[in-house]
Amino acid sequence: MDRHHPPRRFSLYTPPPSLALSPLSVAVLFFFFFCFAATSDAAFDVAPISFDEGYQHLFGDGNLVRSAAGDGVRILLDRFTGAGFISSDMYQHGFFSAMIKLPSDYTAGVVVAFYTSNGDVFEKTHDELDIEFLGNIRGKPWRFQTNVYGNGSTSRGREERYTLWFDPTEEHHRYSILWTANKIIFYVDEVPVREIARSEAMGGDFPSKPMSLYATIWDASDWATSGGRYKVNYKYAPFVSEFKALVLEGCRADPIREAPAEGCREKDAQLEARGFATVTPAQRRSMRWFRERYMYYSYCYDTLRYPVPPPECVIVPSEKARFKNTGRLKFGGSHKRRSRRRERIPVGSVSDNQAAM
Repeated sequence: MDRHHPPRRFSLYTPPPSLALSPLSVAVLFFFFFCFAATSDAAFDVAPISFDEGYQHLFGDGNLVRSAAGDGVRILLDRFTGAGFISSDMYQHGFFSAMIKLPSDYTAGVVVAFYTSNGDVFEKTHDELDIEFLGNIRGKPWRFQTNVYGNGSTSRGREERYTLWFDPTEEHHRYSILWTANKIIFYVDEVPVREIARSEAMGGDFPSKPMSLYATIWDASDWATSGGRYKVNYKYAPFVSEFKALVLEGCRADPIREAPAEGCREKDAQLEARGFATVTPAQRRSMRWFRERYMYYSYCYDTLRYPVPPPECVIVPSEKARFKNTGRLKFGGSHKRRSRRRERIPVGSVSDNQAAM
């Protein structure tokens, strides 16, 4: 098949049986998130920048296409290569955000990653914050995972996995990573889905060195869908992911300097004062609501892997009741682990393999 043939669209979103909701529940769900989004937009008073203002092409010649207005890009995966871009600067803490639309139809084996890393500078002691979208077979929803590494702690993965309350291939949705000296928050459409508060017990496992922002699309057939059972099918190529409304806020920093760049303390204070840096009581209820319905794996509840939960874990009884001692859902979820060698490009992160739901 011509590799330039556009992928067919598939609009039906079918959640896993364990997450299926009644019509009334669906109505309540959308009402809930509509109300929440309407009251939280002010907290995301961000100023998007053009692609050339903050980013540059990373890899995949010809597979990164700028929008006519210069305010966004499309990155493509075909049988020859994936594609990616990187921030032009490294940042010592920041808010990294984009409106993203994912490929549709059959996307097994395809990974779209939006993440921060300094692996090219600190190969053995790198830091990383990940949002990775994991493709699936036709009719099954996209899933995504978040992960955190600090100081090269790849043997202590801190991944969580989720589904979404919407079809991410239908339109753009905002995905964001906040990283300060004291906390990390992952957002989906202004809804906080995960928060990590820094503690002394975490030590170097909390990311602390300047990082760049990356976005990539690549072939992860060996692990991304059902532990590698379903591969990328290039009959449906090119797989296209769109990025727009790009946001980079933080302190530009030189990773070689031991002290933060001049002015970073002031920038950090400004970042901490922003609305997205504080989870309000209403947002915390929304986060709990999301995690109790859409999270299907958490390392904090995987007592076979971590008999003693890592120090940043906050054990929530209502969440814990849903999981086995493998960190998997008691009904309808699965999770398999297999180590895999780390690559520099285009891998967005290293994590344990994901089995089918």
